[in-house]
Parts: sequence; C-alpha cells; structure tokens
Amino acid sequence: MIEQEVTLRVESVSKHYGDFTAVENLSFNVRAGRVFGFLGPNGAGKTTTIRMIVGINFPDEGKIELFGSRISSDLQNRIGYLPEERGLYKKMKIVDQLRYFAALKNVSQAEADRRIDFWLERMRLSEWKSKKTTDLSKGMQQKIQFISTVLHNPDLLILDEPFSGLDPINVEFLKEVIAELKAQSKTIIFSTHLMETAEQLCDDILLINKSRKVVSGSLREVKASFGRNLIALRAVGGEAVLEDKNLVAKITDHADEKHLVLAEHADAQILLKSLIENGALIDKFERIEPSLNDIFIAKIKGI
Repeated sequence: MIEQEVTLRVESVSKHYGDFTAVENLSFNVRAGRVFGFLGPNGAGKTTTIRMIVGINFPDEGKIELFGSRISSDLQNRIGYLPEERGLYKKMKIVDQLRYFAALKNVSQAEADRRIDFWLERMRLSEWKSKKTTDLSKGMQQKIQFISTVLHNPDLLILDEPFSGLDPINVEFLKEVIAELKAQSKTIIFSTHLMETAEQLCDDILLINKSRKVVSGSLREVKASFGRNLIALRAVGGEAVLEDKNLVAKITDHADEKHLVLAEHADAQILLKSLIENGALIDKFERIEPSLNDIFIAKIKGI
C-alpha cells in the first residue's frame, strides 16, 4: 500500500438514538499504512463510530467508504476488530476458539493451524493452546482475543482500548507487535483515552468530544499548530523572574522540574538571561512540545 492512499473515508456522519446524538457531522480520513489515533474521553462517540465503520450499525446521515467502496461482507473480511467489550467462550479450548474465529473469516483449518501456532508463539502462549479460557489470566485472555483479531491477516486493524487489562510489561509487548504490523503496511485505528500511549504509537490523530470533532491531523501538525511556547525548567532560585507575568503566563510542577508557558510575545532567551542575572542555578532549560495530554485537556475545556 502507498502511504498516501486512503483506507477509510468518513464523510459528514451522524448517529442518533432518539433525542441523543452519539455522533454529529463527523468527517475524517484514515491514510493507509499508518497508525491513526481515535481519541477522546469515555462517551465521546468513539465506539459508536467504530461500530458504523465495521457495519454493526449504520449512520443516519453521511457515508462511510472502506477501500474506496461502501461497506460489504467482503470488505468486512479485510477488517480485524478488537472491541472494547471482550468476549471469549469460557469452556472452549483456546485452539478450538481460534479455529472457529478463523473459519468465520474463511481461513482453511490447515492455514488457521499454521497461523495459530505462529501467533501463540509470538504472544508467548504456546503452552496454553489446549487450555480453556477460564484457565487463563485476564491479560492472557486479552492476548488471545488480539490473536483472533489478526488471525485472518486483515488489511485494516481496529483496536478499541487494546491495552485494557494488561500489565505494563504486556502493554510494552503489545506495542512492539503493533509496530511490527505497521511495518507490514497494515492500517491501524487505535481508539483510546490514554494520551501518553497514543503519542507513542500514532502517526495521525482525531480528537472528538461530545460527539463532535475537536482537532485532527498528523501528530506533528497538531503539535505544531497548538501555538504554545513551553519551557522545561529545573533550577534553584529565580522565583521573582518566574512571577513576572510579562515573561511567564503559567507554571506547572512536574516531579523535579517545572513546565513554563511563555507569556504572549515573550522571548525564551530573555527569560533565560533574566534567570541567570537574578542568580538562578539552572540544570535544565529546554523548549519542549506540548504533550497530547496538554492538547487534550486544553481542547476539551475549550470546546
């Protein structure tokens, strides 16, 4: 796939349930071969949108195109969907469940068995192949469900809160697996409210709140357009300078350093010079980008 190709187009889509609007006039594109972060607080409309993309529900207005066409059963087989609500058969053996899920996507048993062995080994779960779901921990079950999502080798992966229930070690492990899938030119939609994780994984983002789009674009574009001058400072002294509202608009404490928002039209070099002239002992003075969490909070409060 060429990077600039578009895997998914969502155009002016709305979804209503009675008087409640779950999604309102939402438009965005997901470029092929990239990780797309679908971000927003719980209840913002992310899962409703995903369900329309995969054909579980249908929009009341607007249209959705997948691989250049309207959704169909054939196109659904090119999607791997990991829903937020997990579901495995409790009394079935893991291998039997995975064979069943593969068969639903028209994968032959011989090919399914080959892929099952590969993915169980990749997920470090080979010895659990003949166990039942109830024998597995919650994190193991989560990884089995992930395997069921990728077993038919989909072109588009939609992962709704994929790290829920995983410990930090398995979170990092699953990030590695997602990076491998991206390297294979898979398109990945990653839905979450965890901004730090999204910042580590995503090429492009869409932030929604209260059913509407707030901001979208490449991660680099979004950060560059946010328009805040941030300084990370670790120093002793210089308190009087930091209280000067002509230089510093806001100070936030972060562990052993402070993050400063420069006042409008303030110059970082003048701030640095003033700190030194006022006797501050500086260990760190660094211009930094706003985090996705900073942008998330500011945009949500401002909507």
